[in-house]
Amino acid sequence: MQTEETQQRSLTREVEAVQIPSGDPVQLPALSKVYITQQLGGSYTVMTDFGLARIEGRDADALGADIANQRQEEEAQAAEEKKAQPSGIEPDEEAIWTGLRNVYDPEIPVNIVDLGLVYSMTVSPTEDGGYGVEIQMTLTAPGCGMGPAIAEDAKSKVMLVPGVDAAEVNLVWEPAWDQSMISEEGRMILGLV
Repeated sequence: MQTEETQQRSLTREVEAVQIPSGDPVQLPALSKVYITQQLGGSYTVMTDFGLARIEGRDADALGADIANQRQEEEAQAAEEKKAQPSGIEPDEEAIWTGLRNVYDPEIPVNIVDLGLVYSMTVSPTEDGGYGVEIQMTLTAPGCGMGPAIAEDAKSKVMLVPGVDAAEVNLVWEPAWDQSMISEEGRMILGLV
C-alpha cells in the first residue's frame, strides 16, 4: 500500500491529460501539484486543482522517475513477450481477456470485464493470414466522455497479445448496462456484497 506522501506529486513537465468525466483534453503545467488517486492498467488518475484527470502511461515520466522506470519495465516486458511469439499464431483468448482485465474506468477501481462492460470478444482470421479481435463493449453511462479513451486503452491492451494483428473496439448501448452485470469479484471490490 502506498502512503499519501508517495502519491502526492509535482509534475516534472507539462503534460497532456484528459479531464474526467468530460473526456476533454487539458494541459497540466509543469510543477502542478497532483495527487494520484488510481494507477491501474497503466494509466494514472490524478486529482488536480480543477478536478480529476487521466494521464496516459506514456507520460508517466511527468509523475517522477520511479513511476516512469516502473512503466518502462512493464512495457519492455510486454513487448518482449509479444516479440518472442511467432507471427501467424492464433492468439490465446484467455490472454486477450487478461489484457482486457487490465483496462479500468478512471473513476472506478474495477476492470472493464468485472464491471460487465465487455459484452463480446471474437477472434477471426484476417485476409493476410493474421488474426483480428473484435470487442463489443459499453460504458456505465451513455454520456461518459471517457468512452473513447477507455475503448482505445482496451484496443492497445489487446494489441499486446501475441498473435493479434488487428483489434477493433465498438461501443454499443444495447443492452443498457446496470449494476447486476458486475461480477462477484467486482462487487467485492466495490463493497456491494
